[in-house]
Order: sequence, then structure tokens, then C-alpha cells
Amino acid sequence: MTSQSRAVLVTGSSRGIGRAIALAFAARGDRVAVHSGSSPDAAVRVAEELPGNGHVVVQADMADAEAVGRMVDEAAEALDGLQVLVNNAGVYTAHPPVETSWVQWQEVVARTLAVNLTGAMHATFRAVPHLIAAGGGAVVNVTSRGAFRGEPNTPAYGAAKAGLNAFGQSMAQALAPQGITVGSVAPGFVQTEMAREILDGPGGDAVRAQSPYGRVARPEEVAAAVLWLASPEARFSTGTIIDVNGASYLRS
Repeated sequence: MTSQSRAVLVTGSSRGIGRAIALAFAARGDRVAVHSGSSPDAAVRVAEELPGNGHVVVQADMADAEAVGRMVDEAAEALDGLQVLVNNAGVYTAHPPVETSWVQWQEVVARTLAVNLTGAMHATFRAVPHLIAAGGGAVVNVTSRGAFRGEPNTPAYGAAKAGLNAFGQSMAQALAPQGITVGSVAPGFVQTEMAREILDGPGGDAVRAQSPYGRVARPEEVAAAVLWLASPEARFSTGTIIDVNGASYLRS
């Protein structure tokens, strides 16, 4: 990686954290592939608001391995290479074990793991040849505080994010000889559309009070951590997991 324009693919970047990440990379002069799973119009709007030029829009259901593979290749072709992959796409569906039917449980678990974990694994595998061809690069996974503290109402989400942390550390060791850095960012609650129902509901104040700052993270704060992990300065920090949760959960 250099200070010159890089080719960057950000999955799940049609809104929220992914949009902020795409904006951050574009602001430093990078060319960004904006990905969506089911909101192509929203992805187009994000691409249109990015500063600079050379940005593209790609689409794939992250639960479909073949579609993910094609999407990564399409992004690399459209961007004339690939130097950074950000695995941000995710779904969050409540399924408390004592209140969920057997059928719903299977559906939510399968979908959550497919999108949040195996989709990112497939995207990484498919991106590796492009990163090697570029002379090295970076993979950054957006995981969650829930990977460490537990998610009683969304256990598949917590499990998927914990798995993504472990996967990232495995890839950090496997890909370092190829000049590829792999890191993860683990946010707590973030002020996004996905979290709005909780943050605007009766429990919103309690969530904000979890941090001594009395608020939740802004998408731009998560994006800043992602941007650093993708930088040359973070190369020897490969395998690390950065918490962005305002000290709402501290791990040793």
C-alpha cells in the first residue's frame, strides 16, 4: 500500500457504518466499490456522494457464496485492482432462545452466520489473489463488542462476530508473508439506522449510559479505526482488534 489512490471494496456500504467507511476512504483519495445486498438504489446514492472519482457500485447477497465471489472479482475489475477489503456487511435479528420458535431459530441462525461470518470469509478468500497481485494490502473486519460480552437476545450475531474475530486473526498469520495485513474493529452500539429502534426506544437512555461518555459511537468514529487498520502504519499491528465502544465494555 502507498499514499496513492487505492482500490477499496466495502461490503454493506449502502448505509450506516459502511457508508461512513466508504466516505472516509474516498476522502483520502481512494477509489471505492460500494456494495449492497438488497439496496442497489441506496448504494448508487452513496457512490454519488463520495468525493473524488472512479467509484463503482456492486451487489451480492452475502449469504450466496458464488455471488460473493463474482462480486469481489467484479469490484477488482472495475477498480483496476484491489488493495483493501472491508468486511462490514451484516444482519442483526433478535431471536431470544426462550421466545423463538424452532423454525424461526433455524432461519435466523442460518441467515446470520451466512451473512456475518461465512460471507466475509468467502469475500476474503476471493480477494486474496487480487491483494497479492497488488503487492499486498489490507483486510479489515467490522465485528462487535457482542463477540466478547455475549448477546442474549441475538446469540447468532454474537457467535458470528466472535467467529469473525478468530477468522481475522487466523488470516493475519496466514497472509502476513504475502504482505497482507488483517485487523478487526469491534464497535459497541453505533448511531445508525440498524440501532435506531433500540436507541430511540424506552431502553435508549440505558444503552447510552453504558459508556461514561453518555452516548454511543458515531459511524465516523468506527470508520476512523478502519482507515487506520488499512494504512501502512498499521502493518505490524496485524491481527489486532480495536474496541470502539466508549469504555462501555472493557476486556483484559
